[in-house]
Amino acid sequence: MAAEPRGAAAHERDGGGAITDALSLFASRLSRRRFGDDELRVLEAALSSGGDVAAMLATRSEARRLLRERSTEAFAAAAAEEAGARLSVADFFARAFALAGDVESCLATRYEALLLREAKYSDDPHLHVSHDEWLTFAQDSLDNGFYAIASKAFANALVHNHSSTLDSTNPILKKSKINDIRGLQNLAKSLSGQRSVQAQSAEYMKRKAPSISEKCNLQSEKPKLPGNMMFRLGIKTRNTQKLLCSRKRNLEDV
Repeated sequence: MAAEPRGAAAHERDGGGAITDALSLFASRLSRRRFGDDELRVLEAALSSGGDVAAMLATRSEARRLLRERSTEAFAAAAAEEAGARLSVADFFARAFALAGDVESCLATRYEALLLREAKYSDDPHLHVSHDEWLTFAQDSLDNGFYAIASKAFANALVHNHSSTLDSTNPILKKSKINDIRGLQNLAKSLSGQRSVQAQSAEYMKRKAPSISEKCNLQSEKPKLPGNMMFRLGIKTRNTQKLLCSRKRNLEDV
């Protein structure tokens, strides 16, 4: 069997990162628009290769960069194709991002796929998006800190409230479950607003940092203030997670 061709991108550098030999096979297959289970196995093998932890982390980081770059190209190329082809591409990259540990890109891709199915296959019994799917996606988004998307997904779960999960002969139980979802949606909205304020504050401090550094005549190129800001944001994030876990436990006890 002939050896798998390796693209020129296998050794090129982009922003200081290089596609390693372990990823060159995967990159070659992506360049030829091969998006299947075999390619995912190649990626998994590449991510598990490496002589030490540092090498594996570097490979994982480069895999994320590669996937983001190639997914943009793939979605652009699939834009003119039928919805089924676009869903296939989205499913592949969602799983690939999950393997690479890129939670944000994975959730974003899953969300786009759900919206596409919602728009194109609402009457298809096999492809329409169910209440359970929206609820699972909403909870995943909430757990990982993507509160704005979680809020929208909870709203969609409420719209699709005729699935077996909520189709109960007990109206009190059904109302209780709906209230639970609304409670989580409100929590996501609240956390989204808090995060927005924190993000604006962090951006402001980034802009102020250079002038503060000059006034204090600091020798280091990294101002201390943004680091302190990130520390405080980290504490707030941890407290937010505790609040979320507590809220979920309370909802489960209801």
